[in-house]
Amino acid sequence: MEGSVFTPSLEGMKHIKSPEGEMLTKPFLDVCKLILPVLDKFGSAMSLVKSDVGGNISRLEKKYETDPAKYNHLYSMVKEEVDCKTATDSSSCTNGLLWLTRAMDFLVELFRNLLAHPDWTMTESCTDSYGKTLKRFHGWIASSAFTNTGCIEVGSR
Repeated sequence: MEGSVFTPSLEGMKHIKSPEGEMLTKPFLDVCKLILPVLDKFGSAMSLVKSDVGGNISRLEKKYETDPAKYNHLYSMVKEEVDCKTATDSSSCTNGLLWLTRAMDFLVELFRNLLAHPDWTMTESCTDSYGKTLKRFHGWIASSAFTNTGCIEVGSR
């Protein structure tokens, strides 16, 4: 995919782990941010996805910025919240990270579908991707909203 809209993300992926194999917070979030302009190309169909992804990135960035040395690794944020018993709170960084990675799974599957099935409509591609990645995490109301609109808010459920 040299020279595609994905090239910066693919290059950035090479730098998101420390030499010890731990996920580095800033490089990870920087790579996640690279998807936001790509989502703009889809217009309003992806506006809720973009909003959720951006919101979860912002939540994690705000925490990181309070103490970059302490939160250099994503694990440190999660461990702190687990130790404080706040990891399951809807506004926790752990929850934000969970939904950010789920959204990224959805987007990867969507891009795979768009590449593998050029004859599919955007709705077909989204529906298939949603069913494979996010549907099991959403209740019937969110799933119904997806079916009716062809797109859905992916985070903070």
